[in-house]
Amino acid sequence: MESIYYVINWACHRKCKHCYDDRFRPYVRGDMVARIAESKAAFPAIIDNLPDTLRYLDPDFPDTDGKPTERIGRIVLAGGEVLVDPVREQVFYPILEKLSDKYSNGKDGKIIIQTTGDLVTKPLIKDMIDRGVWLISVAGMDDFHVGMEGDKRAPIMENLTAMFEEMGLAQVPLNTKARDWTQEDGPFFNFFGANPGAWIGEIWPRGRAWQNGLSQADMSVNFCARHSGGKNFLNYGWAGSEVAIEPDGKVYPCCLKTKRPLGSLAEESLIDILDSLKGHPVFEALNQGTPDEMGVTFGWSRADFEKASHTTTPAGAPYANLCVGCDRFFEEKLGPVLDELRSQRLRKLTNRSHLQESMMSGAS
Repeated sequence: MESIYYVINWACHRKCKHCYDDRFRPYVRGDMVARIAESKAAFPAIIDNLPDTLRYLDPDFPDTDGKPTERIGRIVLAGGEVLVDPVREQVFYPILEKLSDKYSNGKDGKIIIQTTGDLVTKPLIKDMIDRGVWLISVAGMDDFHVGMEGDKRAPIMENLTAMFEEMGLAQVPLNTKARDWTQEDGPFFNFFGANPGAWIGEIWPRGRAWQNGLSQADMSVNFCARHSGGKNFLNYGWAGSEVAIEPDGKVYPCCLKTKRPLGSLAEESLIDILDSLKGHPVFEALNQGTPDEMGVTFGWSRADFEKASHTTTPAGAPYANLCVGCDRFFEEKLGPVLDELRSQRLRKLTNRSHLQESMMSGAS
């Protein structure tokens, strides 16, 4: 796949008002122990059930014969905040080590980490690079993160830049079209945030952002067709393919997350899950980035979907976005469909296991 977005833990040292999931927050005592235990229990199976390679074909980079060339994809590790202790030592570092081993230290998949930036130190930078991190992406550079508003960001970014460069990281080039840096060895660093004009500038209608009335996305904003949306999620092995994973292994077609997961990597492989969805009109519509066409075979016209996309905010103001219609469609129609697809996959998995056991018994 070109990209996998893996939220490894819900713990964060912040409780930002624009966060897309209210589970990202500080946890203490027993709650923190439970969050750590959830991630530790799930991550070995999650990583085992990821594709064996993240290499993919990209038509935008043809060879001399005009055929798509093979490129190296990436897995993005995020929170929460991956550098929060004890997440860092008990979850983040073990995951880095297992991923680095699985993807041959970057040859079959590059590792990106996202951090707000305020916990970064030179020793932690070294720890991450030593464990195979290719890109450290500082994601807190916007007015929603307390202490990073406006001009306050400048000295923070200057200090981080000095640390990164001293530790041997290069900043991602500004002119990304003039240089194919994504296939270089790195390591790199960059900065981004939820700023106007950015791919998440309108703020997703999710979590605390929704509760605080911060989403500016109207019916003209189709997150599904944007980067990290549902478009191309089924097309593993090709450019544009991406899925999102939660700490317990639940898989979604987009970072916003649908109302129901597609399956769980705690129990089955990602490829098996995606293959079971191919050809289904609902998921093919998501794959095309046209969520308003999901319900056609269920009796939901595009007009019906648009009507379902209208609601009111917690403050009582009118609001409409395709994500709202997607949520309602998943809630009303897709539960039984997803349950049946999961049952079919697990039956196949059981049959394969029995066949392998039988073959091994016959060989002995």
